[in-house]
Amino acid sequence: MKCLLCEQKLETTPSWQSLLAIEKTPLICEDCSKSFGRVDIKEAGDVVDHVTSIYTYNEPMREYLHQYKFLQDVALAGVFANELRGELARKDAIIIPIPMHPQKKIERTFAHIEEILTAARISFKDLLIKTNTEVMGEKTREERLSMRNLFSIKPGSDIQNTTYILVDDIYTTGTTLRHAATILKEAGASRVEAVTLIRAEK
Repeated sequence: MKCLLCEQKLETTPSWQSLLAIEKTPLICEDCSKSFGRVDIKEAGDVVDHVTSIYTYNEPMREYLHQYKFLQDVALAGVFANELRGELARKDAIIIPIPMHPQKKIERTFAHIEEILTAARISFKDLLIKTNTEVMGEKTREERLSMRNLFSIKPGSDIQNTTYILVDDIYTTGTTLRHAATILKEAGASRVEAVTLIRAEK
């Protein structure tokens, strides 16, 4: 088997965790894995009660996201499965992926956050609808912070008085997560946390 990023042959020895499906067999080589910078940020907030971010947004991570999201290399969904499962599997909460706008999902052909969670074998609920097709990365910080809410609750959804965890690929200003958390709390959620794969530099 070859590394999905550099195509170097993978030298792997099955572990008891992988044999019991507790841990996913690595899809990338050790060199590529080491190129991603861990930040492990954990911070409390107001609208979003707690945010965890695992990696920094360095050049290898930019290349990974481009290949995964925009070149539609869906096989890369499982690259960070073990890391995400480590943050989410033991939490007593309802997991919600940040959704794409339906039109964007058609254009990309897959929902990248849902694919990442599925690859990590993490159950989730699809409770939010993205109501705006605009791309956060194309806006200035001021424009992002001044936007109207980006989400609505999916019709028929039962928002309980419990903890929800939002999952997204990248945290920049936190606008997307705050909008989603606001809608959930208005609908009855008692606490909303978030886990993001990446934290962009401010």
